[in-house]
Formats: sequence, structure tokens, C-alpha cells
Amino acid sequence: MGVYLNPKNKGFREAIHSEIYVDKTGLIACTNKCINTEAKFICVSRPRRFGKSMTLKMLAAYYSSNGNSADLFQGLKIEHDETFQKHLNCYDVIYLNMQQFLIRAKNQEVTQYLEQAVIEELREQYGDYFPERVTILSEALEKIYDKTDKEFIFLIDEWDCVMRERQESEELQKQYLDFLRDLLKDQSYVALAYMTGILPVKKYGVHSALNMFREYSMTDQKMFEEYTGFTESEVQALCRQYDMDFEETNSWYDGYRLRTYQHIYNPKSVVEAMSCRHFSNYWTATETYEALKIYMDMDYDGLRGDIVRMLGGGHVKVNTQSFQNDMRSFKTKDDVLTLLIHLGYLGYDAETGEAFIPNKEIIGEFENAMSVGGWSEVMRVLKQSETLLEDTLACREQLVADALDRAHTEVASILTYNDENSLGCAIGLAYYSARKDYKLIRELPTGRGFADVVFLPLPHAKKPALVVELKYDKTADTAIRQIKEKRCTQTPEGYSGEILLVGINYEKDKQNKLHSCVIEKLRL
Repeated sequence: MGVYLNPKNKGFREAIHSEIYVDKTGLIACTNKCINTEAKFICVSRPRRFGKSMTLKMLAAYYSSNGNSADLFQGLKIEHDETFQKHLNCYDVIYLNMQQFLIRAKNQEVTQYLEQAVIEELREQYGDYFPERVTILSEALEKIYDKTDKEFIFLIDEWDCVMRERQESEELQKQYLDFLRDLLKDQSYVALAYMTGILPVKKYGVHSALNMFREYSMTDQKMFEEYTGFTESEVQALCRQYDMDFEETNSWYDGYRLRTYQHIYNPKSVVEAMSCRHFSNYWTATETYEALKIYMDMDYDGLRGDIVRMLGGGHVKVNTQSFQNDMRSFKTKDDVLTLLIHLGYLGYDAETGEAFIPNKEIIGEFENAMSVGGWSEVMRVLKQSETLLEDTLACREQLVADALDRAHTEVASILTYNDENSLGCAIGLAYYSARKDYKLIRELPTGRGFADVVFLPLPHAKKPALVVELKYDKTADTAIRQIKEKRCTQTPEGYSGEILLVGINYEKDKQNKLHSCVIEKLRL
């Protein structure tokens, strides 16, 4: 066993022996189906701390020929799969962490350093099959395969670190892509290549070196959806085990919506919350908010408005196809928003093509990024939101209407009211502080339609639910009447207790008084 050739299975052993281990070995059944097929080139991109490296350690332990790993998988899901025994410890694995090579190469070329290190290990086991003069990794592997028919599985972690950390060096990027293409494309010795990173590989300008890879990204994880993060059932089981409230966990860490799995949770944050018995910002604490601020402040028409809409709980349309899969070739606001999806700062609904801020943890990071300048008008609205909520709960209708007028004045240059949806985003922004105690739901299905905005109290909060109906150029009384006609008070999501019906109207042509408000109190 070596560092790069058939590494030891200690990493996976430590994972399964950890206090919290969620069984994701079912992914192995997916990769087994791809071995020695046209689908054998796999690139799975996810945000940082979403279990990418752990997956590679699991695959290395399963496939590596220099060891017996059957005991590690005893009792896990993959043990019951029909392909389990067929591929268990049957391949030579070459495990490459590109971040390490990038750091260690220093003044030497990254790929040259990599080839030297891996060939040195190959010589220990296969030195008789290729001559000393061979210094190119692909050439060494070709000669080994020619003499032994030995197939290799390539596991490449942080494949995109060269693109992310050497953004200015296009020559280095091109050389690196050429190296990967020569190493993997059309090579008979490749049984499977599984790469992970934050960015997809589809396009870097006109250079399509890695077009043989199938991509599984945050805009479409395809067959790997279940393994992207923690599923709802997995989180519910952890909440029962650790006596943590599921609704609170949902509010903090849910929100990555995929085609089949509508609720994917941030695994890093869930594990930390369960271990510490405390909800907090765990994932965002691993990187400075300034990284997010750089992209939020980019001067693309409509970008600031879209961010404000999402802060208010809204969704915005995004064209993800123009993104060049790097961190500097931005041409439109859609490119910036697509990058934020891949980085994990935004969720994405592939069915509607819309982006949104997924949960309480992430929205706090947006607030941190805005607090250091450039978003003063929005920050004033957020700071005033605590008082607005207090006035709403106390049924102070006039004060609520006045506060909404002020909030609209602050953000009018960024977010323009043109329909009830825009008004809904602004209302969500004005009630920003409510998310500490409430779960905000836009367009909640009711008895006869949808409630515009519903605030459901979280378990720790001893507060009434809010059902908000919005009208544009009508009356607040009309909004209250429509809440009752839609039967919006019929136990939203199983809630029982006090409900405040909040009718809000915006009159676009009135000079002084823009908003009006009516509040009624009910008890279910």
C-alpha cells in the first residue's frame, strides 16, 4: 500500500467509527454500474464540506486490491447489493488529491511533481514492466496494462483547485487539462475515473479537454442525488437519536432542492449541530463571508435586485447554461448566480430554473456580507424588522403600515414593486428578523388556493402564526376577506394555536400613504 497507489483504508475506517456516521455506501452500487462502460468517467461537483473527500475514501477502501475491506462494509447498505462481491478489492486504485500537489509543487510544475511522485510508487510494484527512462505517468500505465492487463480506478479529489486557486494562469490551467486528458481519455487501463470538486468540468473557454466526463453538479445531480447531502429521513433519524427538534434543524440546514429529493441538508452543519446539541452557523464558519461579498458586489444589471428578492424569500430565474465553469469569466448576472449555486450559497430548483437562499444558516452569511458596506439601505430595513414584527404581533396596524412605507422607500432603488410577487419579496425582507422564530413559506397551499406569505412559529417560539395576504392597488380589507375565502386559516402544515391574519395593500399612485394594513386575531 502507498500514498497514491492503493492507499490504506484508515480514512474510511475512521468515518464509520465516528460518533455520527450516515451510511452512503449505496453510492458504490452506482459506480459499479459504470465500470468499463461509456459512463465510466464521472465528475461529481458539490460545495465544500459536502462529503466529497469522504466519498473518495469510501471508494478507495472498497476498490483497492491491496487489502481486505469486507469487514468495513459489514452491515452497511452496499453489502446487500448484488455487485458487492464482484468488485470488492479487485482494482489498483490511484488516489490523487490535487490540492496537496498544488501546495507541494511550489516552483515546480504541478503535473510534473505529480507524475514523479506516482511513478515512484508504481516502480515499487510494477517496475519490471516499464523502463527507467519513462517519466510520463500515462506511458508507464500503458506499458503496465500491455504486459499485465491490469486496470486502474482513478479517484481525484479537488480536481478543480488549479482553476480556483490559479485563476490568473490560463497556461497552467491548459497544461493541467491536457495532462488529465492524456492520462484518462481513450486509455484502456482506465476502469473508472471518479473526480470531485466544487466546479463542473464542462467548459473552460474553447478548451474541451475533459468532454468524456459526465457531470453531476448542484444544478443536476442525476443518479447521485441521494448522496449529495443528508436526506430528510436521515436527518429525522438523527434528530430522534440526539433529541434535537426536527423543525429547527429543517429551518437551519435544509433547502438544497433536487429533482427527486426535494429536501437535501448540509451534512457538515447537521453533524455539528447534533454533536454540539446546538444550532449555529457551522458550514459558513469554515470560510470568511468576504468570499461571498466579492460576488454579491459585482456590477451586473439586476444582480442586486435578485439578491434582495431572495433575501425576502423569493425565487429568481437563472440561466445556468452560459456559465463557463470558472471563477472569473462572468458575462451576466446569471453567471454569478450560477457560481453561487455551485458554491452552496444558493439552492436551485431544476424544474422551475430558479435560484433561492436555502436556509437560515446561509441567509445569515448574506447578512454578514452586506453589513460591511455597499448595502446600507437594505441593512437599515433588516435592523428595523424587529420593531415591525413587534408591532404586528401587537396588532398596531398604523405602525405596521408606516414601517412598510419606510422599508419600501429604502429599497425602492433596488427592488421595484410591479406585482404582488415583488410586494411579497419586499414584505419578506421587511420581516427579516422573524426568521429567528419563524419558518417563512411563500405560496403555501391552503383549502382553496395559496397563502401569499405564512410565518409558522418554530418549536422554541411562543408566538402566533402569521398568515399574510398581499394586494396591489386594492384594499387591505380585500386581503383579509381573501384569506378567509381561501381557507388559509385551516391548520397550515398542521399548526394549532393563535393565528394573526395580516392584510397588506400597496397603492402605487397614492402620494403620501403607500401601504395600508388590517390585522385580525384568530385561534384554532
